[in-house]
Amino acid sequence: MTSPFKFTRNYLVLRPDKAGPIKLVQFLWSGYIAEGEDAMILCAQGEEENLKRKWLISLTLLLQMILLWIAKPMRNFGLAFEWFLNLPSSNRAWLQLSLDLLTGDLKKEKESASFISTVGHTDKRVKLDSSISREDVRYKRALSAMAAKIAYENEAFIRDMVTNKWQMDLIKFYDFYNYYQEKNTTQAFMLHDPVDELIVVAFRGTEFFDADAWSTDLDISWFKYRCIGKVHGGFMKALGLTPEGFPDEEPETEYRLAYYTLRKRLRDLVKDNNTKFIVTGHSLGGALAILFAAILALHNEGLLLERLEGVYTFGQPRVGDKDFQRFMEKQMKDHNIKYQRIVYSHDLVPRIPFDSSTFLFKHFGTCLYYNSLYKEKILKEEPNKNYFAPMFKYLVAVWELIRSFIIPYVKGWEYKETWLLRGIRVFGLIIPGFAAHNPHDYVNATRLAESTVE
Repeated sequence: MTSPFKFTRNYLVLRPDKAGPIKLVQFLWSGYIAEGEDAMILCAQGEEENLKRKWLISLTLLLQMILLWIAKPMRNFGLAFEWFLNLPSSNRAWLQLSLDLLTGDLKKEKESASFISTVGHTDKRVKLDSSISREDVRYKRALSAMAAKIAYENEAFIRDMVTNKWQMDLIKFYDFYNYYQEKNTTQAFMLHDPVDELIVVAFRGTEFFDADAWSTDLDISWFKYRCIGKVHGGFMKALGLTPEGFPDEEPETEYRLAYYTLRKRLRDLVKDNNTKFIVTGHSLGGALAILFAAILALHNEGLLLERLEGVYTFGQPRVGDKDFQRFMEKQMKDHNIKYQRIVYSHDLVPRIPFDSSTFLFKHFGTCLYYNSLYKEKILKEEPNKNYFAPMFKYLVAVWELIRSFIIPYVKGWEYKETWLLRGIRVFGLIIPGFAAHNPHDYVNATRLAESTVE
C-alpha cells in the first residue's frame, strides 16, 4: 500500500472511525488489516513488526471506538452536569434554564464569563498568588500553573480573568482544527504581561467530557519523524499535523492549525522588540507545549527559539522516544531554554505511555517532583516511572482525602477544596493516579513548596 504520509517512512496510525468488531476479530485472529480507505491501521510497508502487540492495538482501537459512539451523549451529559454546577451562581430562573437545556440554548450560557467548567469547579481560585513576587524564582512557574488551569475555560471567562484579575492583556483565544478528526479539537490562548514584557502561550488539557481529547490521549499512533525520532501521533495530530507532516511553510488550507497559527502570531509579536515568551499546559496541554517547542527547533526558528524563555508543563505524558529525548536535550542546551516538567505525587498521566520495550517512550529535562506534602525534589525521572508501584500510593490517596478537610486550617482558606474535588479524591481511593492529576494540586505545589529552581 502506498504511504499516505510524505514525511516519514515508518509509522503506526490507528483509525478508530474505520474500525469495527469484525475487523478487530480478524486482526486479532490472523493479523489481517484492510488496505486503502477502509484500513483501520496504517503501517509502513516492511515494518509489520510494529503490529506485533496486537492485543494492545486492538484494545486501544476498541476504547477509541467506544469514545466515538458515546461522544455526543457524553458531551450532552457534560453540558447538563456543568449547568448543574453553575446553577448557584446563575442569575437565571430555574424554569428558563430548564427550557434552555431542552432546546440546546445552554451553549450560549456556556460562552458567558460567569460560566465555569468542570475543571474550574475543582479549583475556583482565579487570582495570582500575591505572596509570590515577580522576583521570586517560583513566579513564572506559578503563573504558568494558573494559565494552564484557566485554559480549560471559555474565551469570555479567560478574558475577564486575565484583564481584570491579573491586569494583563489577552492577545487571542484560539480554536484549532485537527486534520485527522476533521473538527476543532485543540484550544489555546495567548496573553501579554506588559510589566515583564512576557507572552504566555497556554494550551488546554483534556476536559472531563471531551471524547475527542480522551481519544487523543489514548491514541498509541506514532511517527518516526525525520531527525527528531519517534513521536506520539495523537499529540502531533492535535498540534496540526498534515499528511505532509509539518513542512517549513504553512500549508494552504482554510483551517486554523495550532502550530502554524501560533508561530505566525509569535513572529509578529517579537520581531521588533525584546519580548520573551513561555509555553505551558496541563496534561494534554503540556504535551502540546513541549511539542510546539520541538517543531520550532525542527524548523530552525532562530528568533523564536532565542525568545523562548521556558516551557512549563504540569502532569505531562511522554511524547517521544530516546532519539527525541536526545534531540530536545540538545536544543534546550543550545538555545538556553528552561524546561520544567512538574509532576505531583502519583499522578498517572506523566507515567504514560510506558517507558518499556513496547512503547520506548522517554521523558527528558528537569523533573520537579512534589510529594503529597508539597515538598519539592529535583529528579531526572519521577518515582515509580511506570505507575506499577506498591500499595503505598493507596495510603497516599487516603491521606490526600483527609488533607482536603484540614488544609484550609493549616495553609489558609484559599486552599479550601470544593465538594467536587473531594468526590474525585474519593474515586482516587480506587485509582490514585486519577485524583492526583487534578490542576488544584499543581497550583498548590507552585505556591506552597519552597524552591530554589528558577
